[in-house]
Amino acid sequence: MMTPVASQFPVCRPRRLRQSPALRALVRETRLSPEQLVLPLFSRPGKKLRHPVASMPGVFQLSPDEIVKEATTAFTAGVPAVLIFGIPETKDARASGAYAAKGIVQQTVRLLKKELPDLLVITDVCLCEYMSHGHCGIVEQHGHSARIANDPSLKLLARTAASHAEAGADIIAPSDMMDGRVRAIRSALDAGGFLETPILSYAAKFASGYYGPFRDAAESAPKFGDRRSYQMDAANPREALREVAQDIAEGADMVMVKPALAYLDILWQVKQQFGLPTAAYAVSGEYSMVKAAAANGWIDEKAVTLENLLALRRAGADILITYAAVDAARWLKGG
Repeated sequence: MMTPVASQFPVCRPRRLRQSPALRALVRETRLSPEQLVLPLFSRPGKKLRHPVASMPGVFQLSPDEIVKEATTAFTAGVPAVLIFGIPETKDARASGAYAAKGIVQQTVRLLKKELPDLLVITDVCLCEYMSHGHCGIVEQHGHSARIANDPSLKLLARTAASHAEAGADIIAPSDMMDGRVRAIRSALDAGGFLETPILSYAAKFASGYYGPFRDAAESAPKFGDRRSYQMDAANPREALREVAQDIAEGADMVMVKPALAYLDILWQVKQQFGLPTAAYAVSGEYSMVKAAAANGWIDEKAVTLENLLALRRAGADILITYAAVDAARWLKGG
């Protein structure tokens, strides 16, 4: 049998399938849904505290009771999950607030699981917010220079992850980019009886200029140097795939690419090559740029936000982490 060729068919008119909203929706190849959204939240000690983040309009540092209110709003809008970051009262060189039984994340997780048991609570596991120097690992001095010590940091990261699971976290998300952290965390979770707690690894996390507003929100800017010795070089896509492969081999159940829009090629390759549930984190700088442009009347905030999220889905993201999650969920529902 001969294979039909295009010339044997009438001339295609793609516009036939674009004539109405219903027809366009019927043939749409990529779909956005509130169930794919995750809302990041910043928790700090106190009560009835809503401290605005100046560089992120609409984003706040919240006390745990206010976190519950914000999470309730999100859950009601259709957002199924939140990602919790903690801002402790005090910081030190051992990040002791990260793994304290009554630490700010641990308190927040317990309260959320009590008040909203069906909400998925993801916890960011890193040390930068809790370190007096603002780096993601233990700092060791070598003469006049300092370096981030990889292996000693793993013990603190694993301890932090276990404490989050003990508090009731549904998903553990390590973001530090130390080598071997997924294996260390998986071992600690399993040893603590949390064999069913999944790990969402920040597997391809790049050193990026897009993180600026986040460092205001999390109060986590490094006191010296930068994070380029452990976060990835933006020029290295093949290295990113090796990082993802290593995290999967160590026990990651889901993987993440961060930032999002400037790394769509990485996102596409990660999804195509590994096929695991894949998250994209639309980071603070991406969010704030849209907000600033919309505030100046230069763009349509709704249209651009949903278009950006659609681009992440088209590139392969199953999970969309965005500060615009509540708005996006409402817009997708027609609100």
